[in-house]
Amino acid sequence: MTSTTLTAPTARLLLNWYDRHHRDLPWRVSPPMAARGIKAEPYHVWLSEVMLQQTTVPAVKPYFTNFLARWPTVRDLADAPSEDVMAAWAGLGYYARARNLKKCAEAVTRDHGGIFPDTEEALKALPGIGDYTAAAVAAIAFNRQAAVMDGNIERVISRLYAISTALPAAKPLMKQKVALLTPADRPGDFAQAMMDLGATICTPKRPACALCPFNGSCDALRLHDPEHFPVKADRKTKPVRHGAAFVAVTADGAILLRRRIESGLLGGMTEVPTTGWTARLDGETSPDAAPFPAGWEPCGTITHVFTHFELRLSIYRVAIPSPIQADNGWWEPVTNLDSQALPTVMKKAITAAIPLAFKHSKE
Repeated sequence: MTSTTLTAPTARLLLNWYDRHHRDLPWRVSPPMAARGIKAEPYHVWLSEVMLQQTTVPAVKPYFTNFLARWPTVRDLADAPSEDVMAAWAGLGYYARARNLKKCAEAVTRDHGGIFPDTEEALKALPGIGDYTAAAVAAIAFNRQAAVMDGNIERVISRLYAISTALPAAKPLMKQKVALLTPADRPGDFAQAMMDLGATICTPKRPACALCPFNGSCDALRLHDPEHFPVKADRKTKPVRHGAAFVAVTADGAILLRRRIESGLLGGMTEVPTTGWTARLDGETSPDAAPFPAGWEPCGTITHVFTHFELRLSIYRVAIPSPIQADNGWWEPVTNLDSQALPTVMKKAITAAIPLAFKHSKE
C-alpha cells in the first residue's frame, strides 16, 4: 500500500462496522435497541464510564449490575450510606472515584432534581467528572457532538494518523483529530464504535488490521508498523515505599479493623491497622508500631503496586483470647469480611496472616 492509495477516514465507515459488530454491554443501548426507540439512560452511562476508568470491561460488568440492583436511580445512590458505597466499590481500585461517585450523585439530586445536565460544561461542573467523562456522557447519553477520547481511542487515532509525538504530549493533537472525525449524527455511537474498535480490532499487540474498517485509511498500516503507535514516553521507575500492617484475631474469629480518613489515598476505606506510609514516605516496619502491645509474629511481606509507587508491607499477626479496646477501630467477624470496604492491598495483608480468611467470609 502506498500513500497515494489511502482514502480519507470517515465516521460512516466506522458506524457501518459498528452496526454489524458492536459489543453488547449491560449499560449500552445498541443500534438495534435504538432502532426500537430505546434511549440511553444518563445514570447508566455515567456510572459505567466512571467504573471503566482504568478498569476493564469484564471487571466492571458485575460491579455495574450490583450497583444498579442496590441503587436503581441516581437518587438512590445519593441517599445510600457512604460506607455501603465504598464496600460495594471495593476491588475496583482508584477509590477516589467511589468517593466522587457519591458526591456527584448527591449533587445531581440536590442541584438538578435528579436529572443529569446534558452539556459537557455543565457535566464538568459536577464532582469527579473531568473532560473524558463529560464528553462521553454528553455524546452517549445526550447525542452531543463531543470528542470522546479514552485509551482505546488514543490507540486508534495514533495509528490512523501515525502520530509520532509521544504521549501524553500527543493528547491535544489526538483530540483535535477525534473532534474532526466525530459526526453531528450519532456521535454517541461513533464514540462507542471507536472504543469497540480499539478493544477488539486495533489492539495493543497483533491488531487485526485486515478486519478494520479503517484499513484503507491508516497511516500506521501503510508504514507496516501499527504496534509502534501510540508512542509513549519512557516510563519512570516507580519508587518503593515500606510499611507494616497488623492483623489481630480473637479466639472466636474477629479481626481488628479501622477506617482510613476520608481524604488521601484509599480515603474512607476499611483497613487493618497499618503504619503511616504514603506515596512519598515510608512508614514504620517493626512490630513496635503495632496498635497494642502483644506477641506479634511476622507473616512475611506483601507487595501492592499503586499508580505512582510500589508498596511493600511487613505483615504481623497476633491471636488474643478476646477483643480489647483500640483507638478508631472495631472487631469484625471473619465471616463478614466480604461486606467490608476493604481495598485489595488490605485483603492481601489479611490473607498473608489468615490464608483462609476470605474463604471463611463466603461460607
